[in-house]
Amino acid sequence: MTSPVVIPRAERVAHFEQDVWSIFTPLALECQAVNLGQGFMNFPPPDFVIEAARDAVTRNDCNQYSHPKGRPRLRNALAKSYSPLFNRTLDPETEVVVTAGANEGIFSIFAGYLDQGSEVILMEPFFDQYISNITMNGGVPVYCPIRPAGDSSKDMPASEWKIDIKELESKITPRSKIIVLNTPHNPIGKVFSREELEEIGALAIKHNLLIISDEVYDRLYFDPMKHQRIATLDGLWERTITVGSGGKTFGTTGWRIGWLIGPKALVEPALAAHTRIVFCVNSPLQEAIAVGFEQADERGFFGSQIKAYEHKREKLLNVFRELGLSCTIPEGSYFILVNTDKIQVPEDYKFPDLLWNRPKDFRTCYWLTKEIGVCAIPPTEFYSKPNQVLAENFARFAFCKTDETLDAAAERLLKLKAYIK
Repeated sequence: MTSPVVIPRAERVAHFEQDVWSIFTPLALECQAVNLGQGFMNFPPPDFVIEAARDAVTRNDCNQYSHPKGRPRLRNALAKSYSPLFNRTLDPETEVVVTAGANEGIFSIFAGYLDQGSEVILMEPFFDQYISNITMNGGVPVYCPIRPAGDSSKDMPASEWKIDIKELESKITPRSKIIVLNTPHNPIGKVFSREELEEIGALAIKHNLLIISDEVYDRLYFDPMKHQRIATLDGLWERTITVGSGGKTFGTTGWRIGWLIGPKALVEPALAAHTRIVFCVNSPLQEAIAVGFEQADERGFFGSQIKAYEHKREKLLNVFRELGLSCTIPEGSYFILVNTDKIQVPEDYKFPDLLWNRPKDFRTCYWLTKEIGVCAIPPTEFYSKPNQVLAENFARFAFCKTDETLDAAAERLLKLKAYIK
């Protein structure tokens, strides 16, 4: 019997640890737990978007290569929908690029701008894919935490999580090239205020940084909050690429349709990288998302979707209120950060060995999944190792689920009463 061939893997992937999704998604299935961990919808997209997808696959032009920039119909629909939101007339030919999901769009920006050793400033917690997207393109992530300014042992609005602008500026060096902003924020649910965006923008101007504004939840913000786009502020359109997502906007996370919006000079390097990474994005589903934008306003879709999510948010928040567990009240996105400090996990509980190398929240969420039957995600996954202590007493729950799923989760979560001190 021959020995297996061992060919050393590239360092850019050799350092990756097992990610949180490969631990908790299979665990939820194994335990038949209610999965409030991963942020995917378990309800269908709107009927008019599904019907558009059905129609598109019957047309041969929609089943062939699209232009790397994206199908004209989608770029035109995006330009029409977003022009009033950016307070300018967007050029669909030069200022909009369709990508294979927002994640590939962000990867393409990093590929188009980072040199070996270039630094990227991240506010943590952050979307975990940012890190691999940066390091695989030769960049170095630099971290600055968003901290709760209020008392997290009590319910608090997401706006009470604050970035210290002086601390943020202290992270900038001559090697800094990009700063990443996420608003509405995952997992905090924070919608950055105009004042906060102006402060971040002033740093970008002062230090000549590119701003990546990850706004994939831009259609999911809750009254009385309003989503402010940093690219609309004075002097910041010229240095900002805004990232969007059809998956978040229309509940089609598996379709992998995203986009970049920004001035021609900024999006061109990202387009050049995107063309060589995927060349183009699947054609029929681009067409369906285009129809989604064409019809959304006349159907009142975005407003009704917000109301539906507000209802789901309250349904889940009420369970934690009954349990006496404090929460960060999200002002956008579809996640709730719950303070788990009062939950007493049995001290003699047998955890898998792999969890003892992880922070406390991994064990809390494992126990919740295994014994309570509800899967949540440990938010330390979204922090650098030195700052993971800031999140080890939280768990992230997603409410982008059907009412039936949320009701089932509520019934199981009430079993926690026996474990709350």
